[in-house]
Amino acid sequence: MIENKGYHAHIYYNPETRPVAERLRETIATKFAVRVGELSDEPRGPHPVSQFVAIMEAPEFQNMVPWLMLNREGLDVLVHPLTESSYDDHSKNALWLGTPVPMRLEILRPTYSPGLLPGGARAA
Repeated sequence: MIENKGYHAHIYYNPETRPVAERLRETIATKFAVRVGELSDEPRGPHPVSQFVAIMEAPEFQNMVPWLMLNREGLDVLVHPLTESSYDDHSKNALWLGTPVPMRLEILRPTYSPGLLPGGARAA
């Protein structure tokens, strides 16, 4: 049995849509029980474009993801579980809202650092 420790929602943006991402980030941070990372204008980890992450425990998925489906303001979103395989989470177990972004899967570590899990020190 695979254990799911929670979820990440990665919201992607570009220089033109950064103000939209800023507003969406603030709304998510106040509306949901999530830990929201800073906007990252540079590629980070397997994400080849600008993004920010919302880290949530499994029960918050049912609140945030349906809301994002209707309120993502045209931004592309990757939602993935947090299991023992970060590769599988970012590929075959991923859910996309909008257009999928080609991921740099070859650089993924097998497991997540504690800061990337719900209850961790900070969001990256």
